[in-house]
Amino acid sequence: MTDTDGKKPLGLGGAPRSGQVKQSFSHGRTKSVVVETKRKRVVVPTPVKPGAPGAGAPSAATGLGDPSKRPAGISDAEMERRLKALAVHKAQAAEDAARRAEEDKAREEERAQRRAEIEAKEREDRERAEALRLRAEEEERAAKAEAAARIAAAEARKADVLGTRARSATPPPAAAKPADRAAPASPTAEDARGPASAKPGLPTPRKTDREKDDRSDRGAKRGGDEGRRSGKLTLSDAISDEGGRQRSLAAIKRKQEKARQKALGLGHKAEKQSRDVQLPETIVVSELANRMAERAADVVKALMKMGMMVTMNQAIDADTAELVIEEFGHKAVRVSDADVEQVIDTVKDSDENLQPRPAIVTIMGHVDHGKTSLLDAIRKTSVATGEAGGITQHIGAYQVKTPNGQLITFLDTPGHAAFTSMRSRGAQVTDIVVLVVAADDAVMPQTVEAINHAKAAKVPMIVAINKIDKHEANPTKVRTDLLQHEVVVEAMSGDVQDVEVSAKTGLGLDDLLEAIALQAEVLELRANPNRAASGAVIEAKLDVGRGPVATVLVQNGTLHKGDIFVVGEQWGKVRALINDKGETIPEAGPSVPVEVLGLSGTPSAGDTLNVVETEAQAREIADYRIKTAKDKRAAAGAATTLEQLMAKAKADQSVAELPILIKADVQGSAEAIVQAMEKIGNDEVRVRVLHSGVGAITDTDVALAEASKAPIIGFNVRANATARASATQKGVEIRYYSIIYDLVDDIKAAASGLLKAEVREHFIGYAKILEVFKVSGVGKVAGCLITEGVARRSAGVRLLRDNVVIHEGTLKTLKRFKDEVKEVISGQECGMAFENYEDIRQNDVIEIFEREEVQRTLE
Repeated sequence: MTDTDGKKPLGLGGAPRSGQVKQSFSHGRTKSVVVETKRKRVVVPTPVKPGAPGAGAPSAATGLGDPSKRPAGISDAEMERRLKALAVHKAQAAEDAARRAEEDKAREEERAQRRAEIEAKEREDRERAEALRLRAEEEERAAKAEAAARIAAAEARKADVLGTRARSATPPPAAAKPADRAAPASPTAEDARGPASAKPGLPTPRKTDREKDDRSDRGAKRGGDEGRRSGKLTLSDAISDEGGRQRSLAAIKRKQEKARQKALGLGHKAEKQSRDVQLPETIVVSELANRMAERAADVVKALMKMGMMVTMNQAIDADTAELVIEEFGHKAVRVSDADVEQVIDTVKDSDENLQPRPAIVTIMGHVDHGKTSLLDAIRKTSVATGEAGGITQHIGAYQVKTPNGQLITFLDTPGHAAFTSMRSRGAQVTDIVVLVVAADDAVMPQTVEAINHAKAAKVPMIVAINKIDKHEANPTKVRTDLLQHEVVVEAMSGDVQDVEVSAKTGLGLDDLLEAIALQAEVLELRANPNRAASGAVIEAKLDVGRGPVATVLVQNGTLHKGDIFVVGEQWGKVRALINDKGETIPEAGPSVPVEVLGLSGTPSAGDTLNVVETEAQAREIADYRIKTAKDKRAAAGAATTLEQLMAKAKADQSVAELPILIKADVQGSAEAIVQAMEKIGNDEVRVRVLHSGVGAITDTDVALAEASKAPIIGFNVRANATARASATQKGVEIRYYSIIYDLVDDIKAAASGLLKAEVREHFIGYAKILEVFKVSGVGKVAGCLITEGVARRSAGVRLLRDNVVIHEGTLKTLKRFKDEVKEVISGQECGMAFENYEDIRQNDVIEIFEREEVQRTLE
């Protein structure tokens, strides 16, 4: 029985290639296995002959060939797709072959052209070398011919002499002729004369034939292989200096461009200008290069030659900068750091440039006297209802158009005692102060403060007696009280206008507006709108989404969108201007309050905004102001001596501090809260503000509060989500407030908790020592008689000897007979022993008292 067992080997059909493989097993057994290799089937469409039947026409099925000869499982659509792909592939192959043929042809032409150029150059070199060689051979032949001629002449003379002698004797049978002896020299002479003279009967060969013969002779001398390379360019030939150095195409183009520019008159370099470079005490390298109009890289290179390894962003001192300026051919002009602010336009305007502007009116007065309500009645709005606690805690700026068409800018200031700085700023930037006094409350402390601010700013006042509609209103008392503060109204024959108004009913509002218009007309308020803008920052805040925002009252010029400005220690570019109605406006003229967006940081309320020309100037002024403020703080700290510091540290040891962090919604509120916190405390306790800022409470504030063990006070702001989670994790207390009353009261109560309780003593009795006993295990015991009051075990005692306090302490024991008792009344005897004291004598007096702790509060 064979391995195949009479069956065919397994396969997939087709024409496989079969063979046998011998397998080896254990114990010497083997087995032959038939294997086969399946070839990949390639589908080739059957070509149709032109003359065959059905050529050019579809087949019986779909025109795709005989279905019987088609591979199994191939549909007509698949067959059609394959034939199309094959046709596309053939067309692509034909295009590629044509393109390759064209490229090969172009490369062959290029190689042929290059080979022709090389052969021409070699031919010229060979012709030049051949000419030199022929010239040298001709000179050598001429020299040889001349020498042969001289020898022949000498031999001829010698032969003549010998012939004369022989003729005188017996002549020789065959005498050689001189011409025959000179015959060997004739070929040389003929060669020197040229081939034509040597063989006059033969045709002269052509020059090309001679060159071919010379090449073949040289090739035969060098060898077969080297002869084939005679026409190729070798490395030694390429780097050889024969023929001269060739100029590159780029060099030729540069030469042509220079010639063209010279012809147009553009080739001459401009003469270097010498500039006056303003040089402050320190300057950045890039700014120095900018002022000299030089490349920053050249300035850095010059500094490196001086031995200073700096970059263009580093600052150098004025002496080094002056050396660099002189090296570049400029002139250094030394200026101080304060000169950077000279770019701010402070030129006084001429009368013809001044135009009328709206009046700036500030509403001032005591808290809850109706300032905001009066302004709401004028503006026909309801700002007061939106204020927390019904009191104004921010300074607001509004513009109102009166019935007669006149514009008036109103500033609303808070009346709370903590907002003194806000009222001061309002009085400084205003033209007219409207002092609001409630008719039912008369003059109050903040009313007096507002009067003082107006007098300090030297601005006229108009007294508005509000709440005139109330039954208990007494305007006469208001006018009389104002006399005590040197404010004499017109009803009292003075020069200060007074108007009785009611914000609730609208009574007297027109009279108030008329009084303001009259006062503004007397003042003749004018400004120049066609100049760089300047104004005062009324309020500043950090807004989420908009960044730092400053409420600016433009005082002079016109502020446009895109202007570059500097305000305090900050600078920026006006990104947007928003008026008091929330509308975006392109510009703001004199006396117009606007919110300015685009600051680099939050400025301080009260700073002055000035428009400058360039960002560099604004940044330089801001940096100078930051440096000046830092130097002032450092100078203030350095002014204290070591003794003063030691004394302060010693004094601070006995002072308890309550550290807090303050975050407020606007700069003015933060400033007011800090000033209110500074007033809380006494010699024993005080409030220390670690940090105050504007904006939401952040993780940085929580970290600082944790390190300082201080609470965070948020005034009209909230902590973000991460700050809340961090505060909860770290145990930091965050307190939120919207009314400054509540904030001040809570901080005052917290600071009061740091005060030491007041200890008060109450004398409850006296005892006289009658006898002193010594008891084992106890020590000395005094036998006493209670002469006054009562003696208690828990009370404190003092030992008096001759009315002098000898000891103060507590009782160790108080006994009546042998029993320990809590108290002994007057007229009874008892035994007393002192704690840790035994120096007691007969007739000493014991004073018995109790201590009481009384908690104190800050006023």
